Amino acid sequence: MNKKIQYKGQFKVYIMWPLYSAILLLALDIVLFTQNITCGVVGVAFTLAYGVFALVFLLRRQPLLTKAMVEFAADYAQVQKTLLEDFKVPYGLIDENGKIIWLNNEFKNLLHRDNVYRKSITTVFQDLDAKLFDTDENEFSADIVYNERDYRADFRKLSIDSLMEDNSLLHVKNVPALMAVYLFDETDTKKYIQRIHDERIVVGLIYIDNYDEALESIDELRRSLLAGLVERKISKYITNGNGIVKKLEKDKYLLVFNYKYLEALRQDKFSILEDVRTTDIGNAMAVTLSIGIAAGYDTFNKNYDMARAAIDLALGRGGDQTVVKEGEQTTFFGGKSTTVEKNTRVKARVKAHALRELIEVADNVIIMGHRISDADALGAAVGIYRASKALNKHANIVLNDVNRSLRPTMETFVGVPEYEEDLFIKNSEVMQYVSDNTLLVVVDVNRPGYTECPELVEKCRTIVVLDHHRQSGDTIDHAVLSYIEPYASSTCEMVAEILQYIGDNVKLKAAEANAIYAGIIVDTNNFTNKAGVRTFEAAAFIRRSGADIVKVRKLLRDDMSEYKARAEAVRHAEVYRDSFALAVCPSANLESPTIVGAQAANELLNINGVKASIVFTYFNDEVYLSARSIDEVNVQLIMEKLGGGGHMTIAGAQLKDMTIDEAIALVKKTLDNMIEEGEI
Repeated sequence: MNKKIQYKGQFKVYIMWPLYSAILLLALDIVLFTQNITCGVVGVAFTLAYGVFALVFLLRRQPLLTKAMVEFAADYAQVQKTLLEDFKVPYGLIDENGKIIWLNNEFKNLLHRDNVYRKSITTVFQDLDAKLFDTDENEFSADIVYNERDYRADFRKLSIDSLMEDNSLLHVKNVPALMAVYLFDETDTKKYIQRIHDERIVVGLIYIDNYDEALESIDELRRSLLAGLVERKISKYITNGNGIVKKLEKDKYLLVFNYKYLEALRQDKFSILEDVRTTDIGNAMAVTLSIGIAAGYDTFNKNYDMARAAIDLALGRGGDQTVVKEGEQTTFFGGKSTTVEKNTRVKARVKAHALRELIEVADNVIIMGHRISDADALGAAVGIYRASKALNKHANIVLNDVNRSLRPTMETFVGVPEYEEDLFIKNSEVMQYVSDNTLLVVVDVNRPGYTECPELVEKCRTIVVLDHHRQSGDTIDHAVLSYIEPYASSTCEMVAEILQYIGDNVKLKAAEANAIYAGIIVDTNNFTNKAGVRTFEAAAFIRRSGADIVKVRKLLRDDMSEYKARAEAVRHAEVYRDSFALAVCPSANLESPTIVGAQAANELLNINGVKASIVFTYFNDEVYLSARSIDEVNVQLIMEKLGGGGHMTIAGAQLKDMTIDEAIALVKKTLDNMIEEGEI
């Protein structure tokens, strides 16, 4: 007993105080000896008598004192036990295996049964897993549902040995570990949190993409009927979720509704897009909508600003789709229809005048396209170069790797006296041309990571973006001028229109006209893909400016190895699900295998029954995907699932750390999922 129970702490000091007093008396005796021997002897005798008495008293009274302390501890423990019994939070003790040892009254009332002792708590609460207790953590939690109420179960490991170390009276050892369990009813808390979450305000904007064009495609008597029918469908779709629709203009609407309805719209995949598109009362052109929605931001103004950013992104991607911005996440719905070309050039004229003003106030101009540049990027860059020179500004084009398909075009500029030696510069040289007043013009790409020099995007303060690809969530968001038109066949077409309005003194040279014309030829696949009225008008302007179609054809000719590689890809193509042509383009001995892959994708569209083609090319330790379609499949949606992008009929992606076989398997799985979800 004496070995297991010992006094410690302040209690031990209190018990031993008579002995400590005896030591003080001995010190006093020494002082008395120095003053008087007789007094010292008397003091020593008294001290010895006191010490003997105190020692005998302690030894004889220790059992009684220990008994009294144990009784006090028992009474104290009983008080604590009573408090725990009446504790208003369900509390219990389980062993390290989860078996129930003790429960307080609140816990018993919750379970409505008393025969649970020695049962495992996992049998009482089915949501608990026995593996939960196999952890080194001293505290852990789990969510459970019992009797249709939500609880949070908090577990805390208890070691009696460690608890008794804090005990100021006794040492107790070798007692097994226990776990305390607390149950907290979170039903009402979760309900109110969910209600707050569901009642958050969501702001949205709806634009009718082609309001004027659709009305012009129907006789005058039915125009008001078509407009009223579309407005009624929009109003009914939003008011079904207790939302508010406010008409801002004839083709623009403001939406306000609760977040709970946004979840329903997501599940519905914004069927209003399809409902309006299929509206037919004799109109030759289908009506399409663009929807921008923002949710989850701190203020109403912030939600509205992000809704405007979302609608701009939807329009930049070609319309007929919904863009939802929530925090850092951007999701897209729809975008299945072909973008309708607008015949008006008002926007091109406005953008041209804005670009002219930016060039005039800049010190110099740097033009940059995308990595692994193609004819469209180079032609557009050359067009902007000529506009800059016409406004007496020094201009440079960033171009790193020149592939075989671009070399003939580039050689028409290099070494020619009328062009500067630094017309084309590389990443290693570009920073010496950058100043605080440098204008950066990005052509044929709107994603900063895909540009020739992403660092340049961060370095330059004034940026202009000209592109015909649909926008994605990752865009150059600080551009002072952004002209993105997904309906355009190519960026060269857009630049050709800009050159007609930017100034009267812009005169293209023959080599420049050939480069721009080549860009249109390549991106339209000889005017068979996305070639609209404005495409031919732009081509006519370039032809009048001196483009030679014979020279352009020679510039774009293939060599024998590329032609054979393209034929090999087509020969071994697989038609997946009776609609998708999948092929692998060999890259050995090819200088520009990705361009050959894109050409093979175009060739596969000539096969009857093929709705879309995807060609895989392994190059520089990456798998490059070139996707093409005619009009039935939006390949941009497919490529976005794989981290790429583009527009409806031309898109691409790059897959890292993956073999060709793995890439093909991933594409097939993506196609299967999108078909099952109705996205294709």
